[in-house]
Amino acid sequence: MAISDFGLSKLIGTNPNNPEKKNIIGVLPYIAPEVLSGEEEYTKAADVYSFGIIAYEMVTGFPPYPDIPHDKDLAMKICNGLRPKIPFHTSKLITRIIMRCWDVRVAHRPTFKELHAELEKYYGDYVNYLKEGKNKDSEIGIQIKKAEEFSANQKVTDITNSTTKTSLNYQTHPQAIYTSRLLNYSKLPKPKNEENFEKELEELTESMSLYLIDFF
Repeated sequence: MAISDFGLSKLIGTNPNNPEKKNIIGVLPYIAPEVLSGEEEYTKAADVYSFGIIAYEMVTGFPPYPDIPHDKDLAMKICNGLRPKIPFHTSKLITRIIMRCWDVRVAHRPTFKELHAELEKYYGDYVNYLKEGKNKDSEIGIQIKKAEEFSANQKVTDITNSTTKTSLNYQTHPQAIYTSRLLNYSKLPKPKNEENFEKELEELTESMSLYLIDFF
């Protein structure tokens, strides 16, 4: 997978609303808060944040923030810690990766090298579990079992439900814009994590400590 359109194109010149801040071009929900606010320019860490949003979209099937306008109000909320809601049944391993990518503390985000190594490890464990029946009692095996049980329960629910609505049904707000555009928002707040974000991430990491120790 390659990520593009997150800093590869820029307008020449400064932001008329803030001469000290460079113009920002992109798709609002995918841009890191430190870039939106002008605290930082485009960096590899900002691309890791964008990867986290893409990973969320791949896991859930939902684009980020489809039901609200993509305007300055959303930019302010993102800087104040708003992130898409990860479904409760999502694998803890994947949830932790996504949350680490979203962390406003840039130094706490994983590098792409670390992400590659971690995902490669998970994939290897998954293949061993699926094809060779190994790692059934490992963290990856337990989470696969839970995912399979949830999927089976969902199928039963769909069969017994008289409606044809699926879990991926959603309506896109007319002002939810998923194409690149100029985003010059002035006076955005200093980026911060949402309340309890860091505590939830720490608890999630502790709950997987044995598996992560084995990984590292």
